[in-house]
Amino acid sequence: MKEKILGDIEVQHLALFFGVLMATFLVAWLFNRLFTRFIQKSSLIIKNDPTNYQFLRHFIRAIIYIVGFSIAVYMMPPLRAIAGSVLAGAGILAVAVGFASQNALSNLISGVFIILFKPFRVNDRLRIRDTLAGIVEDITLRHTVIRDFENRRIIIPNSVMNQEIIINADFQDDNICRWVELGISYYSDIDKAKAIIKEEAIKHPLHIDVRTPKDIAEGKEDVVVRVLSLGEYSVNLRAYVWADNQANAFIMGCDLLESIKKRFDAEGIEIPFPYHNVIHHQSKEKP
Repeated sequence: MKEKILGDIEVQHLALFFGVLMATFLVAWLFNRLFTRFIQKSSLIIKNDPTNYQFLRHFIRAIIYIVGFSIAVYMMPPLRAIAGSVLAGAGILAVAVGFASQNALSNLISGVFIILFKPFRVNDRLRIRDTLAGIVEDITLRHTVIRDFENRRIIIPNSVMNQEIIINADFQDDNICRWVELGISYYSDIDKAKAIIKEEAIKHPLHIDVRTPKDIAEGKEDVVVRVLSLGEYSVNLRAYVWADNQANAFIMGCDLLESIKKRFDAEGIEIPFPYHNVIHHQSKEKP
């Protein structure tokens, strides 16, 4: 009878243990789902920066798991006894865990610094080390997720991101100045070529006018085109054209190269390329 009662108690403890674990996973899943929807709605409706919410979502999920697992362990007397022994030696355990988790702690603290000082945010376009570029998709407790322009994910520890030199195309001011560079032949009309470039840039739908009322009153040009250099084969021109973000600036730059090339062809402006003259000497044979 006694063994049966003990067996029933053990079954009850096991049921509570697994019940608490399942409830923990369920609560964490529901919280993640609902909070993600909240972040998406707030970002769309009030144009709110989701960076803080994303980090908070990961932090609260971690707390839910820690609390849930702690309650589950407390429900099992054998595990409770082990936990008590572990807590008794907490000093030694803390030292061991401290050495083992230096990188994890460094990533966590770096993540907090990123959220506080905001060198970049979710949805910002970054370039790192001149070889990695993409859009910030998420900032977790451990790492930053960047989606590159081939739709691949670049996972970088927060401690690394906190020490990198980053080019942020969306920091504070999202407007981007796109350089459109073309070369024309020395025989082409420079003024005509500059006028064509300005016309094509101004009529592009993604072009924006960043002049202040004072600039307009002083007669400053919307699109500036300058002679950049006199090259070996061409007169090199550069146009400074503005768009409202990095993605639109890239699309606009590609479109302008195409439309300007077509206008140049139609109006007799030559885009030169190197010519090679081959001289063939024919030997004279003696009769």
